[in-house]
Amino acid sequence: MELAEHHSIADIRSIVDRREPISLSAIAIAKIEKCHTYLLDKVAQEGPPIYGVNTGFGSLCNTEIESKYLSQLQINLLRSHACGAGAYVPKEIVKLMLLLKAQSLSYGHSGVQLATVEKLIEFYNNDTIPIIYELGSLGASGDLAPLSHLALPLIGEGEIWREEGKRVKVKGESNTLHLGPKEGLALINGTQFMQAYGLHCLFKSKDILKRADLHAALCIDAYDGRKEPFLLYSHQIRPHKGQLATAKAVLGHLEGSEILTQDKVHVQDPYSFRCVPQVHGASKDAVDHVSAVFETEINSVTDNPNVFPDEDLILSAGNFHGQPLALQLDYLAIAMAEIGSIAERRIYRLVEGKRGLPAFLTANPGLESGLMIAQYTAASIVSQNKQLCTPSSVDSIESSNGQEDHVSMGANAATKCLRVIENVERIQAIELLTASKGLEFRRPLKSSPILEDLVAKVKAIADISDGDKVWADEVEKLRLSFQ
Repeated sequence: MELAEHHSIADIRSIVDRREPISLSAIAIAKIEKCHTYLLDKVAQEGPPIYGVNTGFGSLCNTEIESKYLSQLQINLLRSHACGAGAYVPKEIVKLMLLLKAQSLSYGHSGVQLATVEKLIEFYNNDTIPIIYELGSLGASGDLAPLSHLALPLIGEGEIWREEGKRVKVKGESNTLHLGPKEGLALINGTQFMQAYGLHCLFKSKDILKRADLHAALCIDAYDGRKEPFLLYSHQIRPHKGQLATAKAVLGHLEGSEILTQDKVHVQDPYSFRCVPQVHGASKDAVDHVSAVFETEINSVTDNPNVFPDEDLILSAGNFHGQPLALQLDYLAIAMAEIGSIAERRIYRLVEGKRGLPAFLTANPGLESGLMIAQYTAASIVSQNKQLCTPSSVDSIESSNGQEDHVSMGANAATKCLRVIENVERIQAIELLTASKGLEFRRPLKSSPILEDLVAKVKAIADISDGDKVWADEVEKLRLSFQ
C-alpha cells in the first residue's frame, strides 16, 4: 500500500493484519525531494542559524555549528539521545513506529532526503525491527530516546532483533544511510512512540469491546438475568451512541435463548448486569473519541522545525508535544479499566451461590473450592488497573536546563495504558470461563444459538468440567485463543 495523504486507523490495521508492504506515492516522493532541495539551498546561503540544522539541540539551541560538522551533528544526536531503559518495546509496536515515522516524513515538511524515508520503508517491509526500550521519553520534544534507538540501525549502529529472538548489534554496511542536515532531528523529533502504542491499544480495545458485549450476554443467561434493561425504549430516551449499540448487541446475542424467556422470580438484576449498555456504551464512546484524535495525529507532521518550501519558511514550533495524545491515552486506560471492573463484578455474582447456582460453581462446595480464587485473581487485576489509571498527563518535569519546561509524559501514559488493556484481556478470560461454567448449571435449558456456539468453543479449548483443577491453565488457554 502507498503512503497517502490520509490513512484511517482502519487502513493502518488492515496494513498490519495483512502484512502488506508499503511504498511512497509519486506525490509523496515529489514533496520529499522538493523540501529537501529547499533546505539544502537554505543551508548553503549566508543567513541566520536554523535550529537543529546548524545549531545545537534543546538548551544548546544558541550554539552555532560549522557547516563541515553538520552531518556529524546529526550522528551525534542519535547516539547521545539513545538512552532508553527498562523492558523492550513489543516488536509489533516497533514495526508500527517505522510505518508512522515514514508516513509523517512523507508530507514534505521535514527536509529529509528521499533515501531516509525509503530506508524506514525498507526496514518495515523486511521486518528489520530495531530494539527499543519502554522508558526514556517525556512525551515532548518528541519521543527522543525511543526514536533514537529506532533510528540508529538506519545508519548502521544500534541493535535489531533476529527471528529467533536474539539481539544483534548492527554493523555498518555499504547501504547504510548517510545523514544530511536536520535528518537525525527529523527522525527522533516526533510522537511516533506514543502513536504506535496508542494504535496498538486501540486495536486491542475495539476487540475487547466486542467481546465485552458477548461475555455480558453469556453472564446474563448464566445468572438467569432479565432482558428488560436492553429493550430499545429506555435507550431511545437517553440516546448515547455507545449505549444504543450495546443494548442492541446484547439483545442480538441473546436472541433465541430459552433461559432468557423463562419466567423470572426476581424483579431486578444488579447493576453489573442491568447497566451493561450504560457502562460498556460509555467506554465505546470514549474509544471513538480517542480514535478520532489519533487519526488526526498519525496523519500529521510532528517533528521540528517545520519546513515550508512554498512559503519560504522554516518555523521552529511545538508539534512534537504529546499533550493531545497523553490526555487520550489516560482516557483510554480509564475507559478500558471500567470494562474489566464491571466484568469482575459479574464474575463475583456468578460465584456467590445465588440464583440457583452453587457456591463457586462447583457441585461439591467445601470439598472443592471451584472458581473461588478465579474471582480473587480478577479482583486483584482490577485493583492494579485502578492504580495504573492515575493519569500521567497531569505530571511534568522540567528538562534540558529549563528549555523544555513543560512536557506531556504521554509515553508513560502509553505504556501503562497497554498494561491496563492486557489486564482487561485476562479478566475477560476469567469471565468467559466463569460464565461458560455457570451456564452448564442451567441445563437442560439452552441459551441462544450464538452463546451455545461460544460455550462449545470454550469447551473445546479449556476444561470446564466439574472438579478442582489448576484454573490458571484453563484461563490462559482462553486468553490466548480469544484475544
